[in-house]
Amino acid sequence: MLFQFCPRCTSTKITETKAYRIDCNHCGFVYYHNVAAAVAVVLRYKDQVLFTVRQKDPDAGTLDLPGGFIDPGERAEAAACREIKEELGITLDPRKLKYITTAANNYLYKSIPYKTLDIFYEYELENPKVGITAADEIASLQWCHPPKMDLNAIGFISIRKVIGEYYSL
Repeated sequence: MLFQFCPRCTSTKITETKAYRIDCNHCGFVYYHNVAAAVAVVLRYKDQVLFTVRQKDPDAGTLDLPGGFIDPGERAEAAACREIKEELGITLDPRKLKYITTAANNYLYKSIPYKTLDIFYEYELENPKVGITAADEIASLQWCHPPKMDLNAIGFISIRKVIGEYYSL
């Protein structure tokens, strides 16, 4: 259960329905633990994809795609460009982002399970060696050829699924 006490009245008389709705049977408070929106960018150069290696939990040490949560009021394309700038130090042209698909994901952060809807974009890099630097939250960067990589090295389910469906043979 997400909560042990009602956020409004602190009663323990709460029930969880469908793993996202919490009802307080004492004061009538209803909380919906809605899906959070996130973006991931498949940065490509020819047949290679740039992965980050996660420095921190969740899934520290596993492969990931650069990206992150969409801020309130922010467009997904703007979030993708912002996250790439923050994580890798490069500026993307939002007009060159190619929408791929969406995928559901589970994101466990500080013992709280978040359900996310990850929006995937692809971006073809002209020169993979110009200006890319890893932020502190990234342990390292790794170029991979998806048809030959071990998909189990990817931490998040949604990324594993998208790379497996769209980039592996």
